[in-house]
Amino acid sequence: MAKKLPQLGRPTPIPASPEKAVLDRVPNPHADTDYVARFSFPEFTVMCPVTGQPDFATLVIDYAPRRFLVESKSLKLYLNSFRNHAGFHEECTVAIGKKLSALLKPKWLRIGGYFHPRGGMPIDVFWQVGKLPAGVWVPDQGISTYRARG
Repeated sequence: MAKKLPQLGRPTPIPASPEKAVLDRVPNPHADTDYVARFSFPEFTVMCPVTGQPDFATLVIDYAPRRFLVESKSLKLYLNSFRNHAGFHEECTVAIGKKLSALLKPKWLRIGGYFHPRGGMPIDVFWQVGKLPAGVWVPDQGISTYRARG
């Protein structure tokens, strides 16, 4: 019998912090096939640990799964749990990538954190782990370098 997912199919509040958030995984129905799944999260928010001001970003997560996929509702709740978390761009982006990698043990995973400028300078953070399987198509993450990104 499949593991019951505690968040799927029922109202679930946004976790108070990333540490309290639970990421769920589901079996990959195509574990015998190399492919890439992408999650784009254009409303990521985290608090600056120095000023307390919000920082906004678009996160793009690409991964080539093995046995498991991340359950999307749990990922959405986890990413939203950063709203009141104090963390630098680099800390949050890399921590998200590492947590997903530990949960899924993918063949390959990359995360791009494209932060909106504050104080006149955007900070973009990139992290990856593993090796992309040969012949797998991965499009550009589609976020332009800063030119007012509009």
